[in-house]
Amino acid sequence: MSGETHAATEENKVRYRRTQSVTRAEEITKKESEQRKQQPDKPCHRPRDSLFSWSSGFDNFTGLVNWGFLLLTMGGIRLVLENFIKYGIRVDPVQWFTVLTGKGEGEGYPSLLLVSYSLVPVMICLMMERSLASDIIPESAGMTVHIINIIVLVLIPMVVIHVKGHIFSLVGAMTVCFIYCILFLKLWSYVQVNLWCRTEKKQHRHSRSGRRQSITIAQLQNGREQEAERTANGNATGYCNDKDKVPDLVHYPDNLHPVDLFYFLLAPTLCYELNFPKTNRIRKRFLIKRMLEVVIGVHIVMGLFQQWMIPSVRNSLVPFSNMDLTKTAERLLKLAIPNHLMWLCFFYLTFHSFLNLMGELLHFADRNFYSDWWNANNIDTFWRTWNMPVHKWCVRHLYIPVVELGYSKVAASVIVFFFSAFFHEYLVSVPLKTFKVWAFTGMMAQIPLSFVAKYMETNYGPRWGNMLVWASIILGQPLAIMMYYHDFVITNYNDVLV
Repeated sequence: MSGETHAATEENKVRYRRTQSVTRAEEITKKESEQRKQQPDKPCHRPRDSLFSWSSGFDNFTGLVNWGFLLLTMGGIRLVLENFIKYGIRVDPVQWFTVLTGKGEGEGYPSLLLVSYSLVPVMICLMMERSLASDIIPESAGMTVHIINIIVLVLIPMVVIHVKGHIFSLVGAMTVCFIYCILFLKLWSYVQVNLWCRTEKKQHRHSRSGRRQSITIAQLQNGREQEAERTANGNATGYCNDKDKVPDLVHYPDNLHPVDLFYFLLAPTLCYELNFPKTNRIRKRFLIKRMLEVVIGVHIVMGLFQQWMIPSVRNSLVPFSNMDLTKTAERLLKLAIPNHLMWLCFFYLTFHSFLNLMGELLHFADRNFYSDWWNANNIDTFWRTWNMPVHKWCVRHLYIPVVELGYSKVAASVIVFFFSAFFHEYLVSVPLKTFKVWAFTGMMAQIPLSFVAKYMETNYGPRWGNMLVWASIILGQPLAIMMYYHDFVITNYNDVLV
């Protein structure tokens, strides 16, 4: 016991001496600095950290960013030249036209027929909403029809493509699945928003009875009560000032009109509202820029896919089948560059060029299609910022309703990821007619990866969290492509590997 006490005493002395020495060193440094300034040797040194040290506070690495960009550009040019030397020029716009116009499909253009048939569940949804608004059918029966309608909407491409898959082209099948997926989300939002309006109307029906109906701010400012007087003055002077006029808001059930529904189906959003924010005019220069970006962007993506992606994916088949880890890793890294470049082009083409083009044509004012996902320090932030239309839909129509039912936020987040994983798998497996779970597994793996990214961000700084996000994007997608291509070939062309 005395030995332990003596050791503790010695340790305290050591700690005391260290504390005193640090304090004394700081005092000496400060006094020495004051004395050195008075010396005739013109001192030029002072206590400073190296710039790469975190404690230096230096954060201007613009030159290194330029260096990295230049190095990546040179490496990309080398890969392009290597690709041209090995495979020649594979870009063929004639094949693009054949693929995009559906000439590779069977007779009757089945993809076009399925896209046209999608109007049927849309009209069923509108008729049911009108019937519910007029109290023609009970609420429970109407919602049952709605649920069956949107579920059948998702199942139609799965059944038809599985049975008649040989007459569908790959691009045609992918287009059908994408359109039906978008319709599913939009009709869900349309039904749920109208349900909210219908519920509120029923709750306030008795409170409003017997009282004078209130007018809206727009009606008050427009002076509807003095409409006769304004009309007379307008006829007399031939002039009417509409600059300060506030447009009347659409109220339920006046929104249940085909024009309103089809505007929503074409609008660049998944969340329905009775009154969308609108712009006053179409910016012609902005519209022309977006149109040119869409046309040029489609050609760039198609060219990258034909010239760069297809050879790399084909060359990865045999090493991946033989489980040659070294060659598989080499093929994965080689495929990562063109895949990531094509993904970035696809992101810009879709979320900036095309959605802004549709928004401008439809006077849709909310252009928040993406946020700064490239600065995301963890996986959660990335999924909340890179695809804002889907994120808004998930929060508004899935996450919040699940939480309001009494589930925890963690359970609601898991349900959202499960829902997203299902549709990721749906958009890949159904067109390929190869029902695997790689996309589903990849999406569900985002949950544990999110905890890893948060751990990296908390313990090693946000920069490491951001690097993990980028690594998952750059390497995860080509790995999934290799797995799906391997399974597709094994399922349909097994003799290739023999």
